[in-house]
Amino acid sequence: MTAKVKVGVLISGRGSNLQALLDACADPAFPAGIALVISNVAGAQGLERATQAGVPTLVINHKDFPSRAAFDARMDEALRAAGIELVCLAGFMRLLSDGFVEGWHGRMINIHPSLLPSFKGMHTHAQALAAGVKLHGCTVHYVTPALDDGPIIAQAAVPVLEGDTEESLAARVLEVEHQLYPAALKLVAEGKAPGA
Repeated sequence: MTAKVKVGVLISGRGSNLQALLDACADPAFPAGIALVISNVAGAQGLERATQAGVPTLVINHKDFPSRAAFDARMDEALRAAGIELVCLAGFMRLLSDGFVEGWHGRMINIHPSLLPSFKGMHTHAQALAAGVKLHGCTVHYVTPALDDGPIIAQAAVPVLEGDTEESLAARVLEVEHQLYPAALKLVAEGKAPGA
C-alpha cells in the first residue's frame, strides 16, 4: 500500500465539507489522509469534528497578526512542519495572499458553491436565483491568486426548482458538495486530476 498523500484542511466554521473529507479519508483504500486541520476561528465546530476523528488541530487567529502576509506565513510554516503535501480549503473565510497561493501552486484546492465561472465570490445561491438559472451546483478547483478562478477539477449540478429559496438551494448544493469534494481530492491525490 503506497503512503497516503498528507492533506491539510483550512476551515473557519462548521466544517461539513471537512466531515465529508474525514469520512472519505477514513477508508484505508482512499489515497489521501488528513494530517492537520487549521482554523482561523477558535471554537469553530470543524475543530471538534477533526478532534473526534483523531486529527491534530491548530487555531491560528488572523487577528493576532499585523498583516495578511504574516498570518499566511504562520499557516504556511505550520503546514510545512506537518509535512503537508496538499491543502484543501473547506469553508475558509479568508482571502489568501498571492505569496501563499504561489507557494502551494498546484497543491491547493477549494470547493465553491456555484458552477464556475458563474457566480464567483459570496452569496452564490442568491446570485443564481437572481439570474434565473435552471442549473446551479458546485465546483472543486485549484486555487490561484484570482478569486474563484483556478483550473476546474470537477463540478456537480443540481436543478433550481420553482419556489427555491437561498436556503433550500444551498441545502441541495451542499449535499452534492459532500460527494464531489472527496471525489475530486481522490483524483488530485492519485495524480489523475486535470493539470493545475
